[in-house]
Amino acid sequence: MRDFDEPDEDELSVTAPKTWATGAPAVVHALQYALGQTSPKRTALTLLNINQAKGFDCPGCAWPEPAPGKRHRNEYCENGAKHISDEATSRRVTAEFFRQHSVDELSRRSDYWLNQQGRLTEPMVLREGATHYEPIGWDEALGLLADELRALDHPDEALFYTSGRLANEPAFLLQLFARAFGTNNLPDCSNMCHESSGSALNETLGIGKGSVSLDDLYNADLIFVVGQNPGTNHPRMLSALEETKRRGGHVVAVNPLPEAGLLRFKHPQKVRGIIGRGTDIADQFLQIRPGGDLALFQALNLLLLEAEDKEPGTVLDREFIESHTTGYAAFAEHIRETSWDAVLEATGLSRDEIERVHERVLNSRSVIVCWAMGLTQHKHGVPTIREVVNFLLLRGNIGRPGAGVCPVRGHSNVQGDRTMGIWERMPQPFLDRLGREFRFTAPTKHGLDSVDSIRAMLDGRAKLFVGVAGNFVRATPDSEVTERALRNCRLTAHISTKLNRSHAVCGRTALILPTLGRSDRDVQAGGEQFMTVEDSMSEVHATRGRLAPASAHLLSEVSIISRLARRVLGSEPDIPWADFEADYDLVRDRIARVVDGFENFNERVRRPGGFRLPNPVNEKVFRTPAGKAVFTVNDFTMLQAPEGHLVLQTLRSHDQWNTIPYAMDDRYRGIKGGRRVVLVNRADLADLGLDDGGLVDLVSVWTDGSERRADGFRVVPYPTPRGSAAAYYPETNVLVPLDSVADISNTPTSKSVIVRLERAADRAPA
Repeated sequence: MRDFDEPDEDELSVTAPKTWATGAPAVVHALQYALGQTSPKRTALTLLNINQAKGFDCPGCAWPEPAPGKRHRNEYCENGAKHISDEATSRRVTAEFFRQHSVDELSRRSDYWLNQQGRLTEPMVLREGATHYEPIGWDEALGLLADELRALDHPDEALFYTSGRLANEPAFLLQLFARAFGTNNLPDCSNMCHESSGSALNETLGIGKGSVSLDDLYNADLIFVVGQNPGTNHPRMLSALEETKRRGGHVVAVNPLPEAGLLRFKHPQKVRGIIGRGTDIADQFLQIRPGGDLALFQALNLLLLEAEDKEPGTVLDREFIESHTTGYAAFAEHIRETSWDAVLEATGLSRDEIERVHERVLNSRSVIVCWAMGLTQHKHGVPTIREVVNFLLLRGNIGRPGAGVCPVRGHSNVQGDRTMGIWERMPQPFLDRLGREFRFTAPTKHGLDSVDSIRAMLDGRAKLFVGVAGNFVRATPDSEVTERALRNCRLTAHISTKLNRSHAVCGRTALILPTLGRSDRDVQAGGEQFMTVEDSMSEVHATRGRLAPASAHLLSEVSIISRLARRVLGSEPDIPWADFEADYDLVRDRIARVVDGFENFNERVRRPGGFRLPNPVNEKVFRTPAGKAVFTVNDFTMLQAPEGHLVLQTLRSHDQWNTIPYAMDDRYRGIKGGRRVVLVNRADLADLGLDDGGLVDLVSVWTDGSERRADGFRVVPYPTPRGSAAAYYPETNVLVPLDSVADISNTPTSKSVIVRLERAADRAPA
C-alpha cells in the first residue's frame, strides 16, 4: 500500500500500551515520515532550521524553546519533525487533481488521504451548481470574495475564523480588516480548546495567560501535569520535566489514561535516552475519572485548610492572602463543606492517594500546575481551573519564581493570535487604541465565537465564512450540524496550505486560496520578510521561511488579507494596506502602538530569541475589578453516566496533529493500522457484554432526547477508569452536541460525552 492510498481499517492490530516515550524509535519514525514526503536534501534543510534563532518556528505546538545558546541543534520533537515535513512535502495538488476529483468524491475521502495529497498550488473556485473546483486567477478570486462581502446586508453576516498557524502580523491585519469592515466576528480555534483557561484566569488573576517560564519549570519543587499528554501533544515539554527532575523537583501526573511520556522519558538527544533507561517523570500518577479534577483540587484545598488549623501560621501564606487576594473567607467556608464520599466517587481515587499528594504539596516551597484540554473541555471546566487557582493562592504559589499557572497551548501561535486581537470579545481599551491608530470607530458589539458562528450559519444570520488556516469542519463539534451550517452559506473561502475536509464542505460558491507555509521564503516588494509568533509562555520571536515556495502562484497571508482589504474597504478608512504587504516592519510598527508590551517591537524582536511579554501577575499586579487575585466559590460537580452508558473523552492519536492524522497508528497506546477504535476498561466490557475486538456503534445521548451516532468502531480493552471510554477525534466529533458546552467559556465538552455502545450486528438496516 502506498502511503497516500486510503488506509484499510481491517488491518488493525493491538499490542500492550508502551511504558515509556521517545528514544531512538521517535528519531526513526520522524525520519521515515520526512523522507516519505520529500528529498533528503530538503529534509535536512527543514530539520536544521526548525526552532532555530535564524530559522522558522515549528508550526506545531506552542511549547517554548530554550534561550539561544542553550537550545539543541535539533530543537524539535518527533511530531514537530513530522509536522514540518508534512508542510515541506514535495507532493502537489494542482488543477488537474481537481479536474479528476469532484467535491462529492473529496467529501467521502478520509482526513488522512486528503492531507497526503500535498500542497495546494493555485487559487480554485467552486461555482454555484458546479461539481468540480476549477482554476481562478488571484484578481478574480479576491474580486469575487470582495463583491460578496460588500453585498452583505450587514458586516455581522461575515465570519473570519483563524487557527493558531497564523503568525502575529497577518493576525493583526485580519482583525484590523474585520473591524474596519464593521464586525467583531473573529472566532478562532482557542474557542474549542483553552477558552475555559482564559475565562477562569481573567476572572481570578486579571490576565488570560500562564504566568511561568521555562526557568520556573526547571526550578519548581513540584509540578502537576493535569489532563494532558505531553508525549504526543507537546513532546518537548518532557525535556523540561526531565530537567525539573534532574534538579530535584517532583511531578504528579493526573489523567484518566496512563500516558507513556509521563511514565518514563528517553531523551533522544542524550546518550542515556538512546541506550539508557531514561528518566522516570511522574513520581505519582493519579488515574482520575474524567471530570473529577474539580473534586480533587477541592479535596487538596480542604486538606490545606485543615493542616493550617492544626498548625496555625505554618501552612498557608497568610501575608500573601491578606495583601494580594480577596474572597478567601467565602471560599474557605465553602471548601470546609466538602464531602469525602463525594470526592472519592467523583475522582475514582482513594483517600490515601490524595493525602500522599497533599504531603508532597506540604513539602514543596514552589508549585506549578500545568493543564490542557482534559480540564477545559468539560461543562465545569472554568470552575475547575478557578479551583486550581485557589489551590495555588493558598500557599502564595502565584507571582514568584518556580510557581504559577501553566495552561499548555497545543497550537503554534494560538496565544499570539489572541494577543493580536483575534477574539470576538476584545477589551474596550484595545478597540479604542486600534480606532485611534487607524482613525475609525471599531465596533463594540461582541462578535460570535466558533460555536455561536455555527448557530448563526444554521439560521441564516451569517452568510459568508472565511477560514484563515485551520480545518474548521473537523475542529468543531457536532460534525453533521457544522457541515449543514457551512453549506447554508452563500460563500465559503479557505486560506490554506494543504487540502482538508473543510474544502469539501462548501457554500453555494467556494474558494480555495493557497498560501505560503511557515517554512516557505516570503519575498515581497520590500525584500525578504520575516514574521513573529508568541509561544505559550509569552516569548515573542521571529520566524523566517527557508524553503522555496511550493508554487509560484502562492501569496502570503499578509498579501491575501491586504489585497482583499483594499478591494473591500477602498480608502475608507485610510489604512496603508499596500505598504503593509510590501514591508512587514510597517505592520510591526503599528502593532507596537496598539498592543501592550510591544514597544520597540522591530528592534526587540531582531535580538536572538526575541523578548518576553510582561505579565503583571509576576509583579503581584492583578487587573481584576478588586485589584487583587480572587478566591472563588465553585460548586461541586460530578459526572455520572446512566446505567449502561459510559463517559467518553475524545483525544488524539500519537501520529496526529490537531485534526490531521499522519498515520493510522498510535504507537504509545499499542494501536496499529486503524483509528476507529474505542478504548474501554475490561471490567466495563464484561458488564456491557461486549467482546474484545468486537464491532460497535457509538451513540451519544443528549438532554433533549436526541442521539448522535458514529458507526463501526472496534472495541479495545484498555486501562481506562471504570465507567469511561476514549476514542479519537475528529472521527468522534459527530458525537459532541453543539449545545453541550462549558459554562461561561462556551467550549465544546469533548472530554465528557455520554455514550452507549451498541453492537454493530444489532444496528437497524438503513
